[in-house]
Amino acid sequence: MSVKGPEEPVHAPYGPLPRGGTVHPITRWGTSVMHKPQQPVTADQFGGDGLRALAADMVATMYAADGVGLAACQIGVDLALFVFDCPDEAGERYVGVVCNPTVTVPDAPGRKLDDGDEGCLSFPGAFCPCARPAFATVEGFDLDGAPVRFEGDGLLARCLQHETDHTRGTVFGDRVSARARKKLQRQHDAAADDYPLEWPT
Repeated sequence: MSVKGPEEPVHAPYGPLPRGGTVHPITRWGTSVMHKPQQPVTADQFGGDGLRALAADMVATMYAADGVGLAACQIGVDLALFVFDCPDEAGERYVGVVCNPTVTVPDAPGRKLDDGDEGCLSFPGAFCPCARPAFATVEGFDLDGAPVRFEGDGLLARCLQHETDHTRGTVFGDRVSARARKKLQRQHDAAADDYPLEWPT
């Protein structure tokens, strides 16, 4: 997912995002890793330099692409992990890393839907309405294996759901009608010159 907006104070309840990574080309829809459930982060990976380096690369790539979230599969890595730097409905920015995420949304009787536009860095240049619950909670683990929990509304709720979907092999195009997906394809094709396969390196 991507968005541009003003700089706001950053809420980092579990510490800052890892930095110093390398920007990678973003993996596109249609690549097999994008369409299958990702492997969970295991006990022997938590706390390791390899996992931290991967997260740093994801953060660098997310920022290079002006994104608000990025999953490991979006740089071709089969691992259930995402990073984010995203505002909520009030414009408050939250940052975090979530390994092995699970998402929960309010039960149907009290659930509000947000039918705003959605896009994906792995299908750049294309946006369409995608109804999602307007509030979401994600739980998982940080890079050391300690529990983390993030929740929010607005774009943050959409981001937490969108990125967790990636760890399950679901892209947001799977959640819209065939007609909407054809529109996405036309937008994506029209913008192809702006997003070469090596983008955003």
